[in-house]
Amino acid sequence: TVCDAMAGSGPVIQTEKQKLSYQVVTDQLSHPWSLAFLPNGDMLVSERRGQLRLVKENGGLLAQPISGLPAIRQHGQGGLLDLALHPEFKNNRLLYFSYAESGPGGVGTAVARGRLRGHKLEGVEVIFRLSPKSAARQHFGSRLVFDRQGLLYITLGDRGERPRAQQLDDHAGSLIRIDDNGRVPATNPFVGRTGVQPEIYSYGHRNMQGAAVHPGSGRIWIHEHGPQGGDEINIPEAGKNYGWPVITYGVNYGTATKIGEGSHKQGMQQPIHYWVPSIAPSGMVFYDGDRFPAWKGNLFVGSLKFRQLVRMELEGDRIVHEERLLTDEFGRIRDVRQGPDGLIYLLTDEDEGKLIRLLPLDND
Repeated sequence: TVCDAMAGSGPVIQTEKQKLSYQVVTDQLSHPWSLAFLPNGDMLVSERRGQLRLVKENGGLLAQPISGLPAIRQHGQGGLLDLALHPEFKNNRLLYFSYAESGPGGVGTAVARGRLRGHKLEGVEVIFRLSPKSAARQHFGSRLVFDRQGLLYITLGDRGERPRAQQLDDHAGSLIRIDDNGRVPATNPFVGRTGVQPEIYSYGHRNMQGAAVHPGSGRIWIHEHGPQGGDEINIPEAGKNYGWPVITYGVNYGTATKIGEGSHKQGMQQPIHYWVPSIAPSGMVFYDGDRFPAWKGNLFVGSLKFRQLVRMELEGDRIVHEERLLTDEFGRIRDVRQGPDGLIYLLTDEDEGKLIRLLPLDND
């Protein structure tokens, strides 16, 4: 139980600033991708294979998945991906989710929403579809985050087809911004430009699998996978080009040969932080709870490659210190979230994936 672990019967882990333990809430998930907290304390977990699972607040995983989802294509890295509750979920019960969808031209990332009633999604409608689709099996993105104005940001990958990230008539490799109904906000940077997908907010991204709202500024922060090296954290600005694949801090897999034109080019943005070698980042949260006071204001990112949690300290928009936590403790960390209880939750990307709750212990 939580009480036992907090009393010290669980494993004790000493980090730079915080002593902690953990509890495995469930280890019966198939490649879980995203975690969302319902107002009653229950948790929704997406599984890449296309199932939406309900975990009770006390840790019980319901055997029966949530029904009512559309046809989801499990295709390479694609499947059922991110989850986000509408900001007014308590009143409207609207759940948003991203997934890989089959259609003319192949497969692409789509975003749909439906009303969660009991154990069923009702009235499901697709509000965004990546265009054009392709047969590629990788780089679907895809995180969903609402800003404080209630606009929805959708992170997309380049589908492994690099030039697409620089093509404004193509959604791939871009950050999308729409309203909660799927309409294009009039304030989007490319509205009214011929031959441009109007949902694009920023472009030149490789494969973004982390997005979060900064608790102070309210701005969206994202991170994206680099190739061999060059994972990036960016604070996207409207209409800006983030360079992929023209500039990168990474190199080609295996051969380590140069990609594009180097790491800088006029008119293309620099990341605020990058990793060489790659950590393969996934999931992202700013911690603003009270249960881990030493970590307040820190940024947390999961690492698939190094099987760890990365903690970063900030000064304004600069990352000034990084700590690697829990290396090889659990496996590939796919998502990291802060619960309404102020605790930190992790999902592991495994056949028998885990939902893990981190627990603070008193520092001696």
